[in-house]
Amino acid sequence: MPAVLGLGNPGDRYSHTRHNIGRDAVAGLIARLGAAVGPGRGEFVFARDPSRDLVMALNTTYMNASGVSAVDLLRYFEIEPADLLVVCDDFNLPFGTLRIRPGGGDGGHNGLGSIIASLGTREFPRLRIGIGPLPDGVDAADFVLSGFTADERERLDEIRAAAGEAMLAVFRDGLERAMSAHNRRVVE
Repeated sequence: MPAVLGLGNPGDRYSHTRHNIGRDAVAGLIARLGAAVGPGRGEFVFARDPSRDLVMALNTTYMNASGVSAVDLLRYFEIEPADLLVVCDDFNLPFGTLRIRPGGGDGGHNGLGSIIASLGTREFPRLRIGIGPLPDGVDAADFVLSGFTADERERLDEIRAAAGEAMLAVFRDGLERAMSAHNRRVVE
């Protein structure tokens, strides 16, 4: 059974920050599919879409400990890393850009770094959602924990919806076809 894990930080303080766009996109997909979220056995909450045989999960750890959530999720559902799509932010991508990849490094993302270290592999697919570019002279940690501008907020629903379609396409059409169809800039 495949799973998607949306990364972010728990709590109201972080709920509308750039770093939580992956978590927000997965939460949006859960809501769109009308699934109910419940606790898992470990550091995640999840919902299931039985019609697609898909688990949609959100980490309950802070971003830097996302590997704990990933390991707990994989163990609970007996899933291999190759069947786990991790959804996260990326300040190296322009705002509103979606990038699906079959694996790779962490790109400086602490959540991905934690998952790579915890799983002992880089071979798990990921969907990165662009929140950049990182402004000159701004600390990366400050930037990812900041809120969106008014113009960006107006486009978030469109970006989350496009990310939800990309997530479904990964499991419905396969990684290669999903990459061809969804690796693009959603908004200008």
